[in-house]
Amino acid sequence: METESGDVIPLLVCLDIAAEHDFLVTVLGFASAGIERTPDGKVVHAEVRAGARRIWLHQTDEADRLLPPGRSGSAGGGIVVHVPDVDAHHERSRAAGADVQSEPRDQDYGQREYGVRDPEGHLWWIATPTRPPAAR
Repeated sequence: METESGDVIPLLVCLDIAAEHDFLVTVLGFASAGIERTPDGKVVHAEVRAGARRIWLHQTDEADRLLPPGRSGSAGGGIVVHVPDVDAHHERSRAAGADVQSEPRDQDYGQREYGVRDPEGHLWWIATPTRPPAAR
């Protein structure tokens, strides 16, 4: 079954949306697309961008069991971001204080990647393709 859609937007649940936003912008190099606040100043949403791709940062909701990995104790997935030079990106993010989980290395599936965990516990793999994707 195919679903028609205009866009797919990853949503990351955060205890501290502003801190997660700042980490993604400062350490991993995403572009800020803004932070939304209530009239009293409480941060309720933020967005970062990787090129034309958006990532939403959302507040926790314990009633719906919507918790970040660092709070729930496990991560059910992660996000892969392709960059032009994974080794240069790794050096910049390490120097900025990233919690690097794995050093850059070539993978059998056609990319060179390293892993990082953000302050909320989400897993990220930053990668540069080393060959075209396999035919489908």
